[in-house]
Amino acid sequence: MRITLKIWRQADAASDGAMHGYQLDEVSEDMSFLEMLDVLNEDLIARGEDPVAFDSDCREGICGMCGLMINGQAHGPDVTTTCQLHMRSFKDGDEIVIEPWRSNAFPVLKDLVVDRSSFDRVIQAGGFISVNTGAAPDAHAVPVPKDKADRAFDAATCIGCGACVAACPNGSASLFLGAKITHLGELPQGQAERDRRVVNMVGQHDHEGFGGCTNIGECTSSCPKEIPLDVISRLNWDLHAAMRHGH
Repeated sequence: MRITLKIWRQADAASDGAMHGYQLDEVSEDMSFLEMLDVLNEDLIARGEDPVAFDSDCREGICGMCGLMINGQAHGPDVTTTCQLHMRSFKDGDEIVIEPWRSNAFPVLKDLVVDRSSFDRVIQAGGFISVNTGAAPDAHAVPVPKDKADRAFDAATCIGCGACVAACPNGSASLFLGAKITHLGELPQGQAERDRRVVNMVGQHDHEGFGGCTNIGECTSSCPKEIPLDVISRLNWDLHAAMRHGH
């Protein structure tokens, strides 16, 4: 395939950025999207030009590092991570626009690379269990209803890629936050710190500059792990409960 690329180039966080055009004449439909970018970078390096900076790690849809806006959609046209998107999803002659995540809480570092350490700080504010519960109990010593275990597992599949933030017109991280709150809030071990957890994490979320949720739903539509929108309802329920308890 012959593909035209328009890619956001930005030298560093302090510089202004702009879109730059490139053309690849021999793109296989079997390439992954990131392999296609690797081919572009090999061409740029061979010409003595600066390669396009982008994040990736596992390239197996697990780590969440590879997020890009592709033709205005987080991770591109398929419900998957960018590394699992393949060029067969595009046609010969297509123009593909590639941008970094757009959010005040995710500042651009270079080209397509953004700083997502704000997610780390939200987790550090309360996305953990620190209560000493003693030695490991025997299996099934603390029964967990299957519906709660399933819901906790589904929420735990969030990989923190940031697609929900990039897709949200408000730049809200409520789906990410709701997934973390739901994951821990459905388990017995998470109950002791439940109120403090949600208050601290929501406070850090707002401090980082993420926007508020207005139930638009673009977050769950763009989520590669299909985290359901109702985790935000659990987030709001827990926050209201914590406020009633005096937190």
